[in-house]
Amino acid sequence: MSDPILKLLYSREQIATQVHRIAAEISHDYRDQEVLLVGVLKGSFLFIADLVRSVTSPLVVDFVRLASYGSETQSSGIVEIRKDLEMPIRGRDVIIVEDIVDSGLTLETLYHRLMQRGPRSLKICTLIDKKARREVAIEPDYVGITMDDGFIIGYGLDFDERYRNLPDIYLVEGP
Repeated sequence: MSDPILKLLYSREQIATQVHRIAAEISHDYRDQEVLLVGVLKGSFLFIADLVRSVTSPLVVDFVRLASYGSETQSSGIVEIRKDLEMPIRGRDVIIVEDIVDSGLTLETLYHRLMQRGPRSLKICTLIDKKARREVAIEPDYVGITMDDGFIIGYGLDFDERYRNLPDIYLVEGP
């Protein structure tokens, strides 16, 4: 695979500003309440690490791993659960932390699965909300950046498992 042509879309400074803003909102909403942040692997690992360090409310972290992309740039529409939560969520305040909400299919599957486990509350947090290709009616409660369309990489977002390590977010403009 040849290296893609990249255009800087969001700098690490812009990302950090949004992470701190979201963390302040979560800290306000859950002042003295413990919240469980559920990171969706693999893409959210950088975002959740930065978010956790900025939230001032008591919190715990767990992870799930879902797959819906494979090596394509569009969702396959099939969601596979590869790693489930290790902590119980019944009666807890839970926030799903995603790197990007695109078609919404993956998130909808996870949301409904977690709702069946009886959390006190269940909210959604995403760094990137890409509305143009939304296929289901699901909206995040905490949003860092809203964008229309385009395939992006960096800051945990990948293409075929590569480019997650880029500190900024780039738009892929070509092969």
